Amino acid sequence: MAALVGSAGVAWVPAVAEDTGEPTQAQPTLPTEQLSITSASGRHVFGVEVAKTPRQQQVGEMFRTQVLADGGMLFPWGTPQQSDMWMENTLVPLDIVFIGPDQRVLSIVENAVPQSLAHISSHGPALATLELAGGVTAKLGIMVGDKVESPSLAPATPAAPVVQAVQPTTKTP
Repeated sequence: MAALVGSAGVAWVPAVAEDTGEPTQAQPTLPTEQLSITSASGRHVFGVEVAKTPRQQQVGEMFRTQVLADGGMLFPWGTPQQSDMWMENTLVPLDIVFIGPDQRVLSIVENAVPQSLAHISSHGPALATLELAGGVTAKLGIMVGDKVESPSLAPATPAAPVVQAVQPTTKTP
């Protein structure tokens, strides 16, 4: 699935020349991490690929012929923003899960239609977008408000301030 990121006009800026142009094939498997969603029906764990670069996000799940029931792809946006996706060149139905700034499910679009050019919107600021196999969210009872945890969603830990010891000075009269 391809991503259009941000209504504020985020443009795709390829890192290298070969990353230009329309995708024509599936991208290699991306680095993966564990992601969990805690819902009323329990804790559901997925091994998700993480699309970090603009090109990885543009290609997404395009041209893939399957998404495993316990797999998927996570699109971390860095900062919360409007997220719009579409299914161009995506051959399988997907459940699109938008994750809000509070790391909770903001909205879900179930069984997005393969190859559709219709925009699928987060309808508000999303910290990330998660693509799962079509039908998984309904099967597992995943709903808006459920908690999502993943290393890519963890808030950055600010560096501890450096405290310099002040040496007392003594004055002699």
